[in-house]
Amino acid sequence: MNEIVIIGSGQAAIQAAMSLKKNEFTGSIKIIGEEDHLPYQRPPLSKDFLLDEYKPERVSLKKKEFYEENKVDLILGKRAESIDTNLKEIILSDKNKIYYDQLIIATGSRVRKLNVPGSDKKGLYYLRDLDDASALKQRLKENKKMVIVGAGYIGLEVASVAASLGVEVTVIEMANRVMNRTVDPIISSYYQKLHESHGVKIHLDNGLKEFEGDASVTAVLCSDGLRLEADLVVIGAGVLPNQEIAIKAGLECNNGIMVNEFGETSNEHVFACGDCTNHPNKSLNTRLRLESVHNAMEQSKTVANTIMGNRKPYDQVPWFWSDQYDHKLQLVGISGEHDETIMRGSESEQKFLLFYLKNSELIAVNAINSSKEFLICRKLVANKVKISSDVIRDQSVNLNNLLL
Repeated sequence: MNEIVIIGSGQAAIQAAMSLKKNEFTGSIKIIGEEDHLPYQRPPLSKDFLLDEYKPERVSLKKKEFYEENKVDLILGKRAESIDTNLKEIILSDKNKIYYDQLIIATGSRVRKLNVPGSDKKGLYYLRDLDDASALKQRLKENKKMVIVGAGYIGLEVASVAASLGVEVTVIEMANRVMNRTVDPIISSYYQKLHESHGVKIHLDNGLKEFEGDASVTAVLCSDGLRLEADLVVIGAGVLPNQEIAIKAGLECNNGIMVNEFGETSNEHVFACGDCTNHPNKSLNTRLRLESVHNAMEQSKTVANTIMGNRKPYDQVPWFWSDQYDHKLQLVGISGEHDETIMRGSESEQKFLLFYLKNSELIAVNAINSSKEFLICRKLVANKVKISSDVIRDQSVNLNNLLL
């Protein structure tokens, strides 16, 4: 086992390489990335990166010297086109071939593209990579009317930055509340009011019919006939797993590359980690695909351990975050099947937590501007503690004591 190849150059890929090195892997590591840029973080692209003072080099995961010092070979600006699992061979977009002993697929996800009239016009932006963000950053300096399609994390994060820069922002969303897929109605309502207080207009229960304009977009026509003038449009319609190369290679896939709790695919020499995977989650007792930095990093560590013979099953409670204006939203666990919701703190103080219980067991927490308590809540959810609503509401109770 001397040659490990990693397809993908995002958070999961770099963490896998780092973890292999930490586990004293002495063989060759090659990382294949489609983009020319050094591997970088994606979360800042919809947040601080869009501000003038945020320089591109700040998003790099590691400096160039790291890869040189650790003998990690970066193959950038090339796409892995196909995998032959019998020959253990990867064919690149330039027709070169790379061979592996063990392969890690960390291809991440891509934006879901819209197919409506006018979707090929200039002035439409999908925010997934560094080039997208750099182009949007420039346009934010030049334009004053922005329409955002989709009120998920990406759409609302971009809205908060644009509004702070003085851009007139309008958001349209098909669902009946913002961040509908990930938070409950209390959080949705709070964030809608927050955005509206910063001048953002939000239209719910409204779809997209057409982008108007000649070569460039000048207006967005909604399904109810509403017409919104726009200098530019940002589309946040969700993402899809980059699983095509795995399907083509004959690996089992279903809304992501199917892996077990050790990151192993249906081929004994191929592993996968990050946004591209469909994996079992022990704490939630289900299979799922997650789009989060935490999941990407922890799955990558699991894969590295498995390859090095130190088999430790992936067992993590998922958690996420979103920065909008001066508010930090943090979520741990999945609240879908809760039967009780308790608030700790108050909305008026702009600092509170929502605890979600099922049969008195804590299954999830959503926190706003409560980072210190959220760290404790992550442990509480992981430990599946049983807790009373009175204890949660009583802010004189130190949550740390519940871990004892």
